[in-house]
Amino acid sequence: MANPPEFPALVSSEWLAARLGDPGVRVVDASLYLPSAGRDAGAEYRAGHIPGAVRFDLDAVSAPGTALPHMLPDPAAFATAMGALGLADGDIIVVYDGSGTNLSAPRAWWMFRTFGHARVAVLDGGLGKWRAEGRPVERGETHLPPATFSARLDRTRVRDIAAMVANLATGREQVVDARSAGRFAGTDPEPRAGLRPGHIPGSRNLPFHTLVRPDGTLPDIAELRARFAAAGLDLGAPIIATCGSGVTACTLVHALHLAGVPAAVYDGSWTEWGGCSDVPVERGTGERVS
Repeated sequence: MANPPEFPALVSSEWLAARLGDPGVRVVDASLYLPSAGRDAGAEYRAGHIPGAVRFDLDAVSAPGTALPHMLPDPAAFATAMGALGLADGDIIVVYDGSGTNLSAPRAWWMFRTFGHARVAVLDGGLGKWRAEGRPVERGETHLPPATFSARLDRTRVRDIAAMVANLATGREQVVDARSAGRFAGTDPEPRAGLRPGHIPGSRNLPFHTLVRPDGTLPDIAELRARFAAAGLDLGAPIIATCGSGVTACTLVHALHLAGVPAAVYDGSWTEWGGCSDVPVERGTGERVS
């Protein structure tokens, strides 16, 4: 018997609206904002979210006991947290955020995939498109009955700093950075104190927000592939995505997945690399400074 087709990684607002409230279809608000944005994701969720959506607090779900933000938790912790949200092994999960730039929903999508849950999709256009179409929202908080959720880590989807240092010597995997051009070049300040400016030597830059249209939806696959090529990526060779703290790197990984290209995430990202004096940094178009 042939394998069933893979569950789509991106669904439209029309797709979700037609299935809203169906048993086994769960909606997850995974909004997250940098402190500089002046937005409170939890308060915004309570003020209005897609009906039935549970709140996926990325900070609360990330690994405790580390100075690095948004690091993957261990599988048992993730399974416990998702079960407490009422998400079950057999559920179809649709994640969204309110950024308008597909900022954090792909991180939740990647976490589910990395822990073995393949029936998960990002809502194209997020909450902004949903609201613009006049679709319903509800206030308060959604609480679902506890469920059984299983998690098993797929290590092929994650890279640590040791792997990144080794890759400097081998060049086996391409590295693409989702931060802004100014942060990549080292001309703009980092939002977190104590980090050196610049980027991982040899990496390419593709700011995550350039992968969405004005309405927050993603371009078609041909356009995505063209943007990857314009950034200098060889889509036939291995790719690692990085960013500031491992969140928007997943925006690139999600878009690459849509284009049929697998990629891994350097989970520590620039918060780890830029804060480590033992690894080299480049600025501008490739000047190594340390």
